[in-house]
Amino acid sequence: MDNERIREICLALPHAKETVNWGHHLVYWAGDRDIGGKMFAMTDLDRTGTGVLWFHCGAERFHELLERDGILASPYLAKAHWVTLERWSALRPREIEDELKCAHALIFEKLPPKTKTILALPEKDRAKAIRERKKILVAKAKAPSKLPKPSSAKAPTKPAKPRPSSRPVSTRPKKAR
Repeated sequence: MDNERIREICLALPHAKETVNWGHHLVYWAGDRDIGGKMFAMTDLDRTGTGVLWFHCGAERFHELLERDGILASPYLAKAHWVTLERWSALRPREIEDELKCAHALIFEKLPPKTKTILALPEKDRAKAIRERKKILVAKAKAPSKLPKPSSAKAPTKPAKPRPSSRPVSTRPKKAR
C-alpha cells in the first residue's frame, strides 16, 4: 500500500475530492470543501509527519483500532475519532480500503443538508453551483474588512464617573458620639 493506491481508493468514492493542505498533506474530502464538504482521510506526501495515513473511523471503531499495533490516535483529531497508521503494514490492504470506505460514508452522512442538496444535483448544475460558491469566497477574501472607520469629528463625551477611593470601605457600624 502507498499514497498512490490510497489516492485511487479515495477518489473512486462518490463526490470525493482532494486538496493539498498544510504544505505536505494530501487531504480527501467528502464533497467539495468550498461548498461545505468535510475531510475523511489524509496522507503525508513527504513523510515528515506522524504516520502515513490518517482517517476518521467513528466512535465505535476508534477504541478497537487503537488496540492494534501501529495505530495511534491522530494528533489534534483524536477527539473527532481519527486514527493514524504509523506504517502501511499496520493494516492489511483490504482492511485499509474498507476503513476508507467506512470513513467516507460516516463523514458523508454528517454533511449539512445544503451541501447534500448541491451534491445531489446533476453534474453540470453541481459544477456551476461550486464555481459560483468559489467566486463568492474569492470576493469575500478580496473585500476589505468591515471595521468601523474612525470619525474625524469628535463625538460628545460623557462626564467621567468619580473613581472609588483606594481606601477599603469599613463594614463595621459607625460608633455614636
